[in-house]
Amino acid sequence: MHILLTGGTGLIGRALCSHWAKQGHQLTVWSRSPQQVPGLCGAQVRGIGQLEELGDVGLDAVVNLAGAPIADRPWTRKRKTLLWASRITLTEQLLAWLKLCEQKPQVLLSGSAVGWYGDGGERELHEDTPPVCEDFAAQLCGAWEETALRAEDLGIRVVLVRTGLVLAKDGGFLKRLLLPFKLGLGGPLGDGRQWMSWVHLADQVALIDFLLQQPQARGPYNACAPEPVRNADFARALGRVLHRPAILPAPALLLRVGLGELSALLLGGQRALPLRLGEAGFTFRFTDLDTALEDLLGRH
Repeated sequence: MHILLTGGTGLIGRALCSHWAKQGHQLTVWSRSPQQVPGLCGAQVRGIGQLEELGDVGLDAVVNLAGAPIADRPWTRKRKTLLWASRITLTEQLLAWLKLCEQKPQVLLSGSAVGWYGDGGERELHEDTPPVCEDFAAQLCGAWEETALRAEDLGIRVVLVRTGLVLAKDGGFLKRLLLPFKLGLGGPLGDGRQWMSWVHLADQVALIDFLLQQPQARGPYNACAPEPVRNADFARALGRVLHRPAILPAPALLLRVGLGELSALLLGGQRALPLRLGEAGFTFRFTDLDTALEDLLGRH
């Protein structure tokens, strides 16, 4: 297959490029820094700065994962504008280009997040559960999904991947937690009762590959392990694998003062379950958090 990726130089994108390159697929990454693509994604991966550079080359699939990190810094007005543009505006540009293509790809797999549901509290969240609240993260994901779904009007199958917290050794939120936890300064956020839907990077790559190749797959899929955990339990599990205590909480008030609106992302959560992936026949390799963390960090 010839696959076009946006967000190909990110954590998930790089892992997908490595996986698909080994399978012999032709890969093109649309990037603001196309010259860096071969070094980040593999020598055989082509980087382009403009979609027009593809010319008349046919595409079999588009994987749209581009988006500035949502939890890296407080949500100022400027930051919100960037988060919106890097997802919705970019997807609109992609759709405008696809509309002009004579030979259209069969499938568009577009990113989203379990934040689509808002803070779900204690509710189990399935793909047919409506949004629980309309905070900024939910609005962002909702607009992203609605934009991607317009590709159906072009005759393209659309798959929406609502990703949980991706566990990876060399990036993502887990890497940011390692230093304080290794220093014995880790612990729950707030009261620690909020739910965390997580997924091992290897399973994230596998489920995207799976959905891409299932002709009947369309619409939203919760991309998270079938056993979500509470934040306090996550902190204890990470402490165990690092052989460190994890008893120092980050007070909710301190997080609200320091992070503002972004704190809602950390103090709220989602108990999302991957019902549709299970119904489609996908099997997770990592369903237990301790096993996943041990695989990523235990040998180190």
